[in-house]
Amino acid sequence: MSDARALGTPSVPSLIPVLNALVRWLLGAGLPFGPNVLLTVRGRTSGLPRTFPVAIIELDGRRYVQSPFGEVNWVRNLRSAGEAVVSKNRRREEVEAIVVAPETGGPVLRDALAPSVNSRLLAVVLGRFFNVRADSTDEEYVAEARRHPMFELRTRNVTTPGPTSWK
Repeated sequence: MSDARALGTPSVPSLIPVLNALVRWLLGAGLPFGPNVLLTVRGRTSGLPRTFPVAIIELDGRRYVQSPFGEVNWVRNLRSAGEAVVSKNRRREEVEAIVVAPETGGPVLRDALAPSVNSRLLAVVLGRFFNVRADSTDEEYVAEARRHPMFELRTRNVTTPGPTSWK
């Protein structure tokens, strides 16, 4: 167990920046990649646009993004900017990003992770980043929501029309 994991702080595996570059390229080329989209956020110190792949969680007509690796730069930038542009294929949408409190995020996380924690294979992968199981309590999901910042994305303006779902 790494020191970061022992302390309860998620850490970014060294392969992720390479994978992010590949996924960013694939998504930018218009290739489908599951629930992943490109999120462009203004840098909090540079003011320059920063683009990275994230997975959209769609539940009950609402859309969320959450960080599997905790308080990383894109989270800090999104919290600071409060807005972003979501892109997939040729669709671009300006969104407002609202921080989700852990007490609200816990149930969202439970619903979003339910298919994975109930799968033996996916539960192994999931267990590297989230300390939850199929039988975890609501309090354990709220604790995970504290470790994995979450934002609700609300449409401000669709700059390029396209499908209404990001799936």
